[in-house]
Amino acid sequence: MSATSRHDPVFAAVDLGATSGRVITGRVGPDELVLHETHRFANTPVLLPDGLRWDVLALFQGMLDGLRAAARGGPVTSVGIDTWAVDYGLLDADGSLLGVPFHYRDSRNTAAAEEVLAGVSARELYGVNGLQHLPFNTVFQLAAQRSTAQSAAARTLLLMPDLLVYWLTGAVGAEVTNASTTGLFDARTGAWSDALLERLGLRRSLFPALREPGERAGALLPHVAEYTGLPAGTPVTTVASHDTASAVAAVPAAEPGFAYVSCGTWSLAGLELDAPVLTEESRAANFTNERGVDGTVRYLRNIMGMWLLEECRRAWDRDGTPTSLPGLLAEAARARPFAAVIDPDDPVFLAPGDMPARIDAALARTGQTSPDGRGGYVRCVLESLALAHRRTLREAARLAGRELTRIHLVGGGSRNELLCQWTADATGLPVTAGPAEATALGNVLVQARAHGLVGGLADMRRLVARTQDLRHYLPRGDAGAWDKAADRLAIRV
Repeated sequence: MSATSRHDPVFAAVDLGATSGRVITGRVGPDELVLHETHRFANTPVLLPDGLRWDVLALFQGMLDGLRAAARGGPVTSVGIDTWAVDYGLLDADGSLLGVPFHYRDSRNTAAAEEVLAGVSARELYGVNGLQHLPFNTVFQLAAQRSTAQSAAARTLLLMPDLLVYWLTGAVGAEVTNASTTGLFDARTGAWSDALLERLGLRRSLFPALREPGERAGALLPHVAEYTGLPAGTPVTTVASHDTASAVAAVPAAEPGFAYVSCGTWSLAGLELDAPVLTEESRAANFTNERGVDGTVRYLRNIMGMWLLEECRRAWDRDGTPTSLPGLLAEAARARPFAAVIDPDDPVFLAPGDMPARIDAALARTGQTSPDGRGGYVRCVLESLALAHRRTLREAARLAGRELTRIHLVGGGSRNELLCQWTADATGLPVTAGPAEATALGNVLVQARAHGLVGGLADMRRLVARTQDLRHYLPRGDAGAWDKAADRLAIRV
């Protein structure tokens, strides 16, 4: 660090993922963008008699402890929060949380989705919200909760990052990138859809005013400031609170024809557009139109990502033989290519459980045999993800009328050299991998921009490209082998 850089402003990014949470500080200067993890804590769902829930109080405490650790490192200019999408808490008339928020993987959602679609067709919904059909979208979760005492008592709905901001500041609002994932947001106007809320029998008063990334959400409440050691009045800045939106903001792209894959528990693969694509063909292909920073549209599809590999590892660990990821990847590199492939988007892979057994069953249904050893399973997962990246990005480009020149693979999956190389091989496009910490970087950069330290998206991305570790992969090998593997699943694009 240079002698002057230590005086550059520091921002605290609270980044909550599906399995863990972190508080990261980011130091931002003209040619400096440095992250430091101050605290990491587990995000462990709890299975209660009535369903799978998030331990939101433990998450809040972990966040407070992380902010306390950040304060010990020196002055913090502001705080920003990003999390996963769709899940929410309900507040009563006194502003108190009603119950424990449900987890999006809870099984209640499938039947509720069917109930909603019986009243409002999938075509009508898509024409307004432009969302990929996923049974856990907020609109379906609310239908599952419709007849409960909590629903009757609810006066305010806060998506997960907005709930945490409320507990930090006492300020109520709905950040727009996360609101756009609910299914109750108008993709054209960028506002809550009064027409859909009325059709679905949802009270408009439940849904707070929308906030854009970069707005000041509020300031730390006195007891929060006292506990964390941060100064009273420290601002909480609204960031792109959907973690994927933050990650896409930090994609180090310079060329206009780029595609991205934000790869973690999920692989979010798509394009950045100026306007939504709401055609019937787009709906049938199950693409989503979600908001990004500065009114951009994240035109993408959710793909089951590293969840498949992590669930395999959990199953093997339960068998009493702990697994090392580097060891598994080395075995996968030696395993026979294309011995078995699956469709990662098959709903059977959504819930927690014995993933190797589910892979075996899926392979049997498509006339394939089970992989040979754990390395074979890992190779099956990674080659299948590369095929899914190819299929999704080619379809997105066709539906949006775009020509692709490069793929930016960001997030934790960018550290996986096999996945990066096989994505390049499968797609025939160069892949730039990194930054791995794209979500936290996007969070920090939006805060820094709000405080006048960087310019627009292009400036933010140039700073990422100049300061972060990036790796580049060129396509190699036999492209026809990827075509043959895709043909086995009848999903060739």
